Amino acid sequence: MTETAELAAELNAFRDDFARLRDEVGRVIVGQQNIVDGTLAAMIAGGHVLLEGVPGLGKTMLVRTLADALHLTFSRVQFTPDLMPADLVGTNVVVEKPEGRQFEFQSGPVFANIVLTDEINRATPKTQSALLEAMAERSVTAGGRTHQLPRPFLVMATQNPLEMEGTYPLPEAQLDRFFVKLMVPYPTAAELSTILNRTTGSEDQQAEPILNGERILQLRQMARQIPVAEDVQRYAVGMVLGTHPDQEASSEMVRRFVRFGASPRGAQSLILYAKILAVLDGRFHVAREDINAAAVPVLRHRVILSFEGQAQNVSTDDVIRDLMA
Repeated sequence: MTETAELAAELNAFRDDFARLRDEVGRVIVGQQNIVDGTLAAMIAGGHVLLEGVPGLGKTMLVRTLADALHLTFSRVQFTPDLMPADLVGTNVVVEKPEGRQFEFQSGPVFANIVLTDEINRATPKTQSALLEAMAERSVTAGGRTHQLPRPFLVMATQNPLEMEGTYPLPEAQLDRFFVKLMVPYPTAAELSTILNRTTGSEDQQAEPILNGERILQLRQMARQIPVAEDVQRYAVGMVLGTHPDQEASSEMVRRFVRFGASPRGAQSLILYAKILAVLDGRFHVAREDINAAAVPVLRHRVILSFEGQAQNVSTDDVIRDLMA
């Protein structure tokens, strides 16, 4: 078998596994196809996901279902104002041993493959910052020792855009560590009817395990092998630079309404997401269309609006689409 044929077989297996995982999640989650695809793509890319939507749209259920469909460990943390960093990452405790009392590290709920941080903006900045090292370095430092987190490691955070009283907005440094920000829409009438049929009957739907962590890491390595042509990479670089109001590539809307643009981490996420989209579309290369499709979910939380942009209720989605146009 030639190298090209081997690559084609690997990418076909990639698409098959992705479709199986998507279908298994779809047995429980009604609709939300873009949200499911974005979440799965982020997990394969090795990134974290921020889900935003009003209560009751199934954000928590999506994360639980994804964990059920994978042979991975799962933990859920309800973020509240009194949650402390040690409640999240763990702490050193004194234990009695034959040789005397010793400090021993007891790991917190962050030591899991998939960690759901529910209503992340309800915890204080001190607790939010405890996630920074875990999200960026995949490790936790406590008592002068560094403890590695399991691989793969995925943080999925939810937040409610409506109820802002008693919340602590995520700082830009932490927002930037999320691979994508996905907006969870309200279901259609047909989807709502299906939800009622599934959740108010006697049958209890639950996803069955499809893939394990080792396979997720293999898919990640495969996606990274997809080549990106120089002109496509220049297009992605131009788009990221275009989100900065002081750059020549920026649009009039960016110059007027944006205070800060996306970071280099945003450019990395843009390319990785585009590579996965290319594989799912059956191609061995990244096209500009993949960059455009990835731009809004990857960049929307990395563009910081100016006071005028906030006053005029401009959305970062509109800014990014205007930049693409």
